[in-house]
Amino acid sequence: MAREFHRADRVADAMRRELAQLIQREVRDPRLGMVNVNDVEVSRDLATAKVFVTLVGEDDPAKINTSMEVLNKAAGFLRSQLARSIQMRTIPRLQFRYDETSVRGQQLSALIDEAVKADREHHTDDDKSSGEDLGDSKED
Repeated sequence: MAREFHRADRVADAMRRELAQLIQREVRDPRLGMVNVNDVEVSRDLATAKVFVTLVGEDDPAKINTSMEVLNKAAGFLRSQLARSIQMRTIPRLQFRYDETSVRGQQLSALIDEAVKADREHHTDDDKSSGEDLGDSKED
């Protein structure tokens, strides 16, 4: 059975592609660095759209908040630009949200790497100590 695609999903996908280009080309605020548009969630009634973004190379919470304020203030401008490129009767209101999933994923990956490294060191230490015990018993 074919997967159903709802109109909100198609609108969200089109908005994600267009917003990525518009933010890069049209928003000229020096406080805003490189922005990745990760996802767009459009409400079923097509009235609002949550735009989830990450900021490339930015870890400082103050700069992240400033960038999010810039994007939310530019939401009206971006909405009007979307209206020019996407043929719809009304364009959803944009709400920009910082997407922490990539940052959280990197943190979890680092924790997993640490655990694997500690586990390898633990097993290496066990092998060395058991090898010494076996070596002593062979000489007897």
